[in-house]
Amino acid sequence: MTHPDDLLVAIAAMVESRHSSQMSLTVVIPGAVITGRLAPEALWKERVAEVLRDSAHLGQFAAAFTSALAGGDHPPEHGRRPTHLHFHVARILQGSFGIPDTGGMYRVALEDVSAWTIGDIGYSDQ
Repeated sequence: MTHPDDLLVAIAAMVESRHSSQMSLTVVIPGAVITGRLAPEALWKERVAEVLRDSAHLGQFAAAFTSALAGGDHPPEHGRRPTHLHFHVARILQGSFGIPDTGGMYRVALEDVSAWTIGDIGYSDQ
C-alpha cells in the first residue's frame, strides 16, 4: 500500500492511546502473513530491550531500544500518526506452521500491509 489503510491506522492509534496489548490482528505483507497481538510501541521496545539485555552477545544493542524510549519519542496520542504495527506473541504463518512456535516480536510498516483481519489466525501441524 502506498497509503496505509485509515481504519488500520486508527486501530494502531487506539492500541497506543489505551496502552493495550490485547488486540489480535493478522496482516499480509510482502512475503509473509503475520498473526499475533498488537502492543504499544513503548511496551514493544521495552520488551525487545529486555530480551537483548539477557543475551551475552546482543546486550549492547539494547541501548538502541532504550535510548529511543528516553529520547522523547512521542506516542500517537500526542498528534503523531502511527507508522508501524508492533506485534508480540506473533508468528509468521508458513503453510501449516507458525514460526516461531512460542511467538516473536515483529515491527511492520503500516504502508507495507496489503490486507488484514481482526483476530489471530490459528494453524495446525496436522
